Amino acid sequence: MFHRMAKLLAHHAPDRQPLTRQRAWERALGGGLSAQFDWLAAVAISPSPLAPMRTPTMPDQPDATTPTRLRTAWGAVVCMSLLTFVLIASEFMPVSLLTPIATELRISEGQAGQAIAISGLFAVLTSLFGNVALARLDRRTVVLLYTAILIASGLAVTFAPNEAVFMFGRALVGVAIGGFWSLSTAILARLSTPADLPRALAMLQGGTALAAVIAAPLGSFLGGLVGWRGAFAIVVPIGLVGLVWQWLALPRLAAGRQVTPGQMLGLLANPLVAIGMAATALAFMGQFALSTYLRPFLEGVTGLDVNALSLVLLGLGLGGLAGTAIAGALMHAHLRLVLVAVPALLATIAVLLIPLGHFAIATAAMLVLWGILTTPIPVAWGTWMTRVIPLQLEAGGGLQVALIQVAITLGAFGGGMLFDSAGWWAPFLFAAVLLAAATALAAKVASNPGIGGATS
Repeated sequence: MFHRMAKLLAHHAPDRQPLTRQRAWERALGGGLSAQFDWLAAVAISPSPLAPMRTPTMPDQPDATTPTRLRTAWGAVVCMSLLTFVLIASEFMPVSLLTPIATELRISEGQAGQAIAISGLFAVLTSLFGNVALARLDRRTVVLLYTAILIASGLAVTFAPNEAVFMFGRALVGVAIGGFWSLSTAILARLSTPADLPRALAMLQGGTALAAVIAAPLGSFLGGLVGWRGAFAIVVPIGLVGLVWQWLALPRLAAGRQVTPGQMLGLLANPLVAIGMAATALAFMGQFALSTYLRPFLEGVTGLDVNALSLVLLGLGLGGLAGTAIAGALMHAHLRLVLVAVPALLATIAVLLIPLGHFAIATAAMLVLWGILTTPIPVAWGTWMTRVIPLQLEAGGGLQVALIQVAITLGAFGGGMLFDSAGWWAPFLFAAVLLAAATALAAKVASNPGIGGATS
């Protein structure tokens, strides 16, 4: 069945040229939903994480550990999507709850903001090393373990009597996120038939997109309704439902092959890759140095109440969805321009928010624009990656995810330190400096002819 799927993909393109993983990835980043489905299906039939792209002279060799399914386990797929939603919502919910968390735990808002940093740190460690330590365990058992860790996190945060227990709960969230995401695609490939895999992966990503949009406004709304502890407590019953559902729906899944940390880090020996990855990390550092502290800024500087705050954060999320919708067209025609212009515009917004932060309408408009501009960043750097390491996209993607988590951690940590020591404006200026540095590195990368001309 995998072989038939490969043949179908190879003749799917209008020009009848073989649809390799590289070409499918490039089409997915610059095209529509069907092109993205083509890339997901092409990934599903890859023989190993570091295998070169298929050509007509390279026969399919499916992973022996991945049996061909006759029917897709849709119950298990929906269950995985639910876990994705809860994980992402849990990771970023503190963004809209910093003020009440800090007040009740008797810590500063900057210290409360480290909740994002600590979860990012443990997500990185788990994604790099956690599943290596659990390599011999059945994947179903590992998913159940990460779900149980998520439930324990919800309990720890909900009943945290002090900062130490609260941060311990946030560390557990990071473990669940890093471990689950490093396994999710491989597991779905084994739960689905080749024909259904694109739909299954799209469903999983749908949980992520929905959580990214509503996590902040939902946290703000629930915090005002039932308190910040009640907002985090909702994770517990949902997690318990997911745990029982997984126990009933997930089949036994023997451990498969994985990319090692050494293989991912080895890509940095290429100077062009190193510069591009540094630019990506700086862009995310700048983004989260600012966005982590939006609630205290909007309440203390702009003067918004809880309802207005929720609307502004919702506008920020909807701006992100709009940015996702237009990213494909921008990548196809103006890749070089996007790599340089987007972080430059974000740096400008970060600076303008300092003098204009007292004006609600201007601040809301700039934050919607901020949301629109942040979502094309990973798409742009993903497109760039297909040009410089076309035969190592999975390893490059793994490295990029790890670096992004590190960047989120460092950005939130640095912004929190500055928020406490210098004032609310300091994280905004810090973000502007980081984004300006990302712009400079992106300009160096964009000047290299290796990224290609069709998308420049």
